[in-house]
Formats: sequence, C-alpha cells, structure tokens
Amino acid sequence: MFFHPMDILIFITLGISIWAQFRVKGNFNKWAEVATKTGLSGAETARRILDSNGLYNIPIEVVPGTLSDHYDPVKKVVRLSEAVYYGRSIASVSVAAHEIGHAIQHQQSYAALMLRHKIFPFANIASGIAPFLFIGGLLLQQLSLIGIGIVFFSAAVAFQLVTLPVEFDASKRARNLMLAEGILYNEEEHGVKKVLNAAALTYVAGALMALFELIKFIMIFMQGNSEE
Repeated sequence: MFFHPMDILIFITLGISIWAQFRVKGNFNKWAEVATKTGLSGAETARRILDSNGLYNIPIEVVPGTLSDHYDPVKKVVRLSEAVYYGRSIASVSVAAHEIGHAIQHQQSYAALMLRHKIFPFANIASGIAPFLFIGGLLLQQLSLIGIGIVFFSAAVAFQLVTLPVEFDASKRARNLMLAEGILYNEEEHGVKKVLNAAALTYVAGALMALFELIKFIMIFMQGNSEE
C-alpha cells in the first residue's frame, strides 16, 4: 500500500513548508533593506543583550551561508551569518536577538530546551533509520518492521514538537529584550514580527508533516494487525 489517505495532508503540509521557506527568505530580504533607527549591527545587538544578561563569556562568531545562524549549546557560542553579523537592518537584529534568546533559555535551563537537548541524540539517529524500517516493512509486508519504525520515528516527531515552544519562546524573548534594551522602537516591531513569524511557520509545517507521517504508519500498522 503505497498511497494512503494521510498522504493528502502530508502533501499539503509539504507545500506549506516549501512556501514557508520562500516566505522566510522573502521577509528577510525585504527587511534587510530597512535600517534600524539605532544603527546597531546584528553582532552589536547580540553582544549588548548577552552582556546585559550576564553572559559575558559567550562569544559571537561569523559563519558562512545564508540564514545559517544558530546557538551552539555544547560549545556555548552564538554563530551568525555574515548578513546578520554585519547587517544593520531590522532583519539582522531580529535574527541575532532570536539566537540570543536561545542562549538565555540555556542560561535559565528553560524546560523545553533542556528536553530537546536530551531527545536530540536519539532523535537524530532515529530519524535516519525510521524511513528504511517503514519502506522495508511495506515491501516485505512485515508489520514488525513498521512497528519498530513507529517507535524510532516517534522520537523524531517528539523532537520537532518540543522544538515549537523553544522557537516561539526565543522569538518572544528577542522582541522583549530589544524593546527593553532600546534596540528596537515600537514602530519597528512590525518588521521584527514579520521576520520571526515567517521562520516560526517553517517549524510548524515541519512538525505537522512529521506528525501526519507518524499517524499514517500507525494506521497502517493497526490495519495490518486487524487483518491478521
């Protein structure tokens, strides 16, 4: 059985995910053309917020790539793409502040972030193995393989679901911190929301697609058991 009714929802969320990726780039490019009133760069924004929260020991590094910005919780370093690090736009400071939001989450042992860190090692391995178990189970008509695949893939889905509150909270922190530090003026908040909300939508679409895929294989597994 290679087509399943759940595939309709999966294809829809895949389309949303692709559209969201374009929206992220589009919003970033649009607001990268709008300079901040303070004139601060992404790196300067990140440093100011880190220092004001006592995170003097966390360095900020430049990394190649487009929108490759991230916080590394293992090495405790914030890495910003060149456009964000050097940029003095609403887009640049928004992305930079978002990554600092993750650093502060780590400092405060934010529950969802800590849970995501614990899940990550297994979820990373499981997400690579699960598809082969699903395909093997379908081709060989072995429900046991599909059942094992469900267990493995559940960890990957859990990781994506836990990621949602982590990302939304980091964006909320970013807006509040920039307002509190005087980096962002109230009239600039609209642009910040556009940039960060577009990025959040990619996580929502990805999580939904993974969840629908899991439900699909659970339904296949249950149907196979009922037919035996």
